[in-house]
Amino acid sequence: MADHGSPGSGRSNVATAFAAALVGNGPDDDHTLQQITAKTHPDVSVLTTQRVIITIDEIRQLVTSSYYSPSVGRYRIVIIEDADRMTERTSNLLLKALEEPPERTVWILCAPSEADLLPTIRSRVRSVRLRVPGIESVADLLVARTGIDRALAMDAARQAQSHIGMAQRLATSADARDRRRRTLTTVLGVRSVGDAVMAAADLLAVADEDAKAITQQRDSEERDAALRSLGIEPGGTIPPALRSQLRLLEDDQKRRATRSLRDGLDRILVDVSSLYRDLLLLGLGAPAEPVNLAMRDHLDQALQSVTPAAALEVLDAIALARQRIAANVAALLALEALLVTIARVRH
Repeated sequence: MADHGSPGSGRSNVATAFAAALVGNGPDDDHTLQQITAKTHPDVSVLTTQRVIITIDEIRQLVTSSYYSPSVGRYRIVIIEDADRMTERTSNLLLKALEEPPERTVWILCAPSEADLLPTIRSRVRSVRLRVPGIESVADLLVARTGIDRALAMDAARQAQSHIGMAQRLATSADARDRRRRTLTTVLGVRSVGDAVMAAADLLAVADEDAKAITQQRDSEERDAALRSLGIEPGGTIPPALRSQLRLLEDDQKRRATRSLRDGLDRILVDVSSLYRDLLLLGLGAPAEPVNLAMRDHLDQALQSVTPAAALEVLDAIALARQRIAANVAALLALEALLVTIARVRH
């Protein structure tokens, strides 16, 4: 099965719930759901990559484990989150397992859209398309989870465009809200090529701050846990024989930092896209509510120099910037090219 939907639509949550229904003992079996969520259920394997791509070795290991018989449930479940991060060679290895799957093994692939999977894989899975929840539903969830003010929850849900994880982060972190507002005000201030070059450096710094905010605490906790498991006191000398194990952990953390920076850049481009989508709709007089309603005064001021045609051109430039970053073009150059376009189309 392949479940696909926009980021924030709950792909992995649906995959987890479906797995629990297959291996559990009915709809009230909370223990099984908790085991799967904690990744401790013996019959459910979950691949959650913190890297830019899913490696072929990770898929090879999953394929091998998929041929084991279930130990406590009726099925063995294999969940691959972010299946769109597989390269073509890795996807072809998975394809062989999907062509002749074991009778009691169920594969669940999560991806933003069907187009992110190879056509040969799409032809061998059943697709489930997910819908992004409405802003009010996300706000209700935030209030229930965190007890925050409903007005703040609505604002966070609107700015995150119903992405539940990002909405929760915006609702509970003043720093995250400040970084987002900095991004949009920086872009709105671009009026010349010089502004564009300076703004690109500022946006890259914002993405770096965002990535570090997510990874630094986790990296420190992982290193401390690794040292404890090796019997080394904090601040103690690491024996030469154990340094290779810590080096592997550090390499994994560096790869995760690369993905976190990519994700931070993607969030910036999504936010800038929401800004110009608002300017386009307001310029056309559409009745839709702006995503950036909290910045309505800035939007009204920007409308004086951004026509609907210019907003469309910027949206195309944002899509091109995302393609360039995905193709490993230097992020600073991709941002500079985008911001130069923004400066050029303003009058």
